[in-house]
Amino acid sequence: MIQRKFLITIFKLITAPVVLACFLMPWSVDAVEPCCIEVVEKGSGWPVPLVELRTTHNVRFVTDNAGVIAFDLPELMGRETWFDVIGNGYERTKDGFGFRGIRLKPEPGKTLKVEVNRTIIAKRLGRLTGGGLLAESQKVGRELDWRDSGILGCDSVQNAVHRGKLFWAWGDTTMPNYPLGIFDMTSATTTVQPLTSFKPPLRLKFDYFTDAKAVPRGVAKMPGSGPTWISGYVSLPDKSGMPRLVGTYSKVKPPMECYELGLCVWNDTVSSFEPHRVLWKKSDATPKQPPAPDGHPFLWKDMQGKEWLLFGNPLPKLRCPPTFEAWQDSSTWEVLKPQESLISVSDGKPVKPHTGSIAWNAFRKRWVTVFMEAFGKPSAFGELWYAEADQPIGPWGRAVKVLSHENYTFYNPRIHPEFTTADSPILIFEGTYTMTFANRPHPTPRYDYNQILYRLDLDDPALSPASER
Repeated sequence: MIQRKFLITIFKLITAPVVLACFLMPWSVDAVEPCCIEVVEKGSGWPVPLVELRTTHNVRFVTDNAGVIAFDLPELMGRETWFDVIGNGYERTKDGFGFRGIRLKPEPGKTLKVEVNRTIIAKRLGRLTGGGLLAESQKVGRELDWRDSGILGCDSVQNAVHRGKLFWAWGDTTMPNYPLGIFDMTSATTTVQPLTSFKPPLRLKFDYFTDAKAVPRGVAKMPGSGPTWISGYVSLPDKSGMPRLVGTYSKVKPPMECYELGLCVWNDTVSSFEPHRVLWKKSDATPKQPPAPDGHPFLWKDMQGKEWLLFGNPLPKLRCPPTFEAWQDSSTWEVLKPQESLISVSDGKPVKPHTGSIAWNAFRKRWVTVFMEAFGKPSAFGELWYAEADQPIGPWGRAVKVLSHENYTFYNPRIHPEFTTADSPILIFEGTYTMTFANRPHPTPRYDYNQILYRLDLDDPALSPASER
């Protein structure tokens, strides 16, 4: 017993200085140089934005607009690593256990490539709004000349060509300095045809309307509490021939209840919308909103040669003569009854449109629409369809699904006919990618609550059933 205590005492005397030295020693870990992982579409080699790679211990990485991930986990460098691949229309083939993914061995400074198969008709071009559009690329020393706007999230877009520029407006906007951002419409301008290429990576620079500190600001500070949302965004000539940028505003209170509706006009001098006319205020006597110029406007000449301004979201539900004076005079408005559903090409079942837009397409020589389905599958509000018609008021033909999401919402799609020349076979559209209304998904870092741009090749055989009469 005495000998055992003696040995323990000697051990403590020997090891104590060693243990103390371990605590006092200035240990350091060198920074890990990232491994560059490029995700590309099989066949075309195009980079694919919005593809998630997830490790077996649930660390998530998402490709930027250049299809790049800067992988920097010290614990997995030099180790064979399995990544689940989740791509909302871009995927890997299932293995024998049903997993869609790939094994990679990340190493500092190395570049690895992952090929994915596109299973949707639409081609993803990239994110238009938000922060970190090319952040993963910048981590590995690429795209260093790109600078973000300072905006982190943007809801639902409105567009109008006004005074030779393409005007953009977005709903609620997320900023980095506080969870509550801008709730009275942010806005910017670009050239009418802002893209020189219709393939990724997408780099679209917006010229935002800013405050005295050069920070993007709201442009629709209408009286009353709560957010202001503007729709029906269009530029119209007044009786003197001067173009007037106009819209319909809604004042909203929680959760999403509109309590006032009115018309507003852009003041070119101060670069803001100003109230023009109140159309409706919610009360016991007037509980329901009246018809108003809502959604996305477009011009149309009917069979008798009369010109109209049609408003729809997606299909036309109101029209008036295309002048500033007619737009502000509700006695000139005619309410239309849009087609309630279209027929699916794949199974013949009805497809109910919820939100979207239409445009004349010279290449197809028909009117085209891209719309979100109400209560679609697999995502209730994330399934997008394409259809055609001889006239915008219908009847609309069979619908082809062009975009699908894995438990995520993609609402308020907007076609951009301005982006391309009239004879182009390319159709460009965007929409809002958000976890709202989905079944409690994990929000996608950087991408959630932002605008994503897609391309449809109208000569794609997969779209040909839409043209069948």
